[in-house]
Parts: sequence; C-alpha cells; structure tokens
Amino acid sequence: METVMTQAIKITKVSQSRVSEVNLENITMGTNFTDHMFICDYENGEWSNPRIEPLALIPTHPAAMALHYGQAIFEGMKATLGKDGTPLLFRPDENAKRMNFSADRMGMPSFPEDLFVEALKQFTALEKNWIPTSTGSALYLRPFMYADEAFIGMRAATSFKFIVMASPAGPFFSRKIKLYAEKKYVRAVNGGTGEAKAAGNYAAAIRPTEYAKAKGFDQVLWLDAQDFEYIQEVGTMNIFFKIDGKLITPSLTGSILSGITRMSVIDLLRSKGFEVTERPIKMSEIIEASQNGTLEEAFGTGTAVGIAMVEEIGNNDLSIKFPAENPVSVMVNDTLNAIKVQDIKDEFGWIVEAK
Repeated sequence: METVMTQAIKITKVSQSRVSEVNLENITMGTNFTDHMFICDYENGEWSNPRIEPLALIPTHPAAMALHYGQAIFEGMKATLGKDGTPLLFRPDENAKRMNFSADRMGMPSFPEDLFVEALKQFTALEKNWIPTSTGSALYLRPFMYADEAFIGMRAATSFKFIVMASPAGPFFSRKIKLYAEKKYVRAVNGGTGEAKAAGNYAAAIRPTEYAKAKGFDQVLWLDAQDFEYIQEVGTMNIFFKIDGKLITPSLTGSILSGITRMSVIDLLRSKGFEVTERPIKMSEIIEASQNGTLEEAFGTGTAVGIAMVEEIGNNDLSIKFPAENPVSVMVNDTLNAIKVQDIKDEFGWIVEAK
C-alpha cells in the first residue's frame, strides 16, 4: 500500500483496484462499493485524523451509542465525469450545510464544511475510475456520521465517526412510478426529525413502503400526521406537481427534507420562465385537478432517483392518472443530467471539480 499526505488528509491506497471486476454500465446502486473510504474521528471535542484508506469493516463496540439511541445521520450525493474526464461534484457545499443541520437536530457535533468538501474532492478524484459514463449513471457518494462511544445511557455521545463511502449506480427508476397515499402511517411531524436526514426516519418508512409495494405501487406518498390531507414527500424524494401550467411543491414546514435536487429544480424552472410556488398542497386539490383536467404532470426529485416521473397515485379506492406526456419532467431531467457532465454550460455555478 502507498501512503501520501495531501492537505492534511492521509491517503493510503489499495495495491490493486477491484474496479475491473465490476461492469459499471450495468449496476444497481448499493451492491458494489469502491476501493476506499474516508474516515475522521471526533474525540475530546474536536475532529482529528482525517484519512482515506482501503474500504474495510469498522470495529464497533456492542455498546456503541448509535446502535442503542440512534445518533446517526447521512447525506447522499453523486459524482460524474466532465468532458475532459475530470470528476465533478454537484453542489457539495449544500450537502455540507445540510449535514450540519441534521447533526444539530440530532445532538451531534458539526463537521467542518471546508473539510467536508475537500474530503469529497480528494476521495472522488481517487475513485475516478469507478464513475460510470452512461447517461443517468454516476458514482453515488454516501457521507455519514454516527455515535461510536461505548456507553449505555440516555445522553449525547462524546465520540463520533464521520465516514464517506461510494457505490457506482445506474438510473434508479427506468420507468414512471406509481404512488400510494398512505393514510395510516406517517413519515414525520412538525417538531420531529423529518427535516433532518436521520437514519431512523428511513427505518420508520420501511414497513409502510413494503405494504405499498404489495399493493402494486412503487413508493409511498406521505401525508401530514394530523389530517392525512396535506402532501409531504414521496418515499425518499420531494415532489412537484404541474397544474394548469403552474408548478407547485410542498413548502418546507419543518417535517419535509430540504432536498438539494429540489432547490436546484426550483432555480432551474424559474430560470426557464416557469412559475413555481412553494406552499401547502392538499390531496383534495390534486383530486380536483385530476377530475377537471388541469393536472398535467408530477415528478419526484432526489439525489438517488434524480427525476422520477409519476404515472399514478392511489388514494383509497381512487386512482389518479397522469397524462402520458411529461414535457417539463423530461426537460428538467435532461438539463440536470447535461449540466452534471458538462454537455451544457453550468449557468448556476453548481459544479465543483474534484481534482
């Protein structure tokens, strides 16, 4: 193994990469992982020993507090290749900010945002050969933080690990999706952890999602916890509707995750002259628009899925169908993909080179 120091990040490389064993053009996210991982330790009130080393199992004490009290958060982002082969990151500074927002809500220490971005740049540059090149594919990056202090007791932990790992991924959805409006289980409530990217949020969604899939749907359409009337999110995505030529998306009211793709789509649509409104959206409004013919499109947005076009929403015994054509969804998807590989100019300053 070769060890070098780069801007205070110690890098220990594998002697032989495994990338030749993987077909990067036909791969499912989360099934194969790259050669390395970034690790940084939090002890005695500070982060120390930032390093990139070969991917390996992590020794964990059975009393690690994350296992018992759920102090665990994560981020999701993607790396692509530019026209000259340079690895590119999409708005990593926003992921750094959201990571620290989640950390604060979960009683965890903030991570230096400049180190977050620099670690991602160096890590991605090292794993460049793992980045797929087919349209819609990317290297999925997973930064996460968890409490690794060995202690049984209800308080904030005092030691943590921050890790970045990666998995090459093709397009998440290759077809339009069907949503099931959930009326029993809830994703989040105001004052809870719904606006943080906490691991426990996703654990609570697993069983309802399995029920939705058993009914023939792909994802859950989450509604508010009080009246099951106001739309929140879709599975692991934010959601947009186009009604009578105007785009609307649920406003961030404390129970909805502030998606990086969501904010980018809003900026992109407005730059194209579309009217985009962030406000509460009732399920009854969507039903009415479907019945009077003004419901034109719906799509989910998220790092893992990109843009997922909606075909149908199941609401009790009612099936809400969407038109076959999705011009806005297609435009947004194609434009974002083109920006991420430098096929068109990045007018927004979203792209960061990972050199």
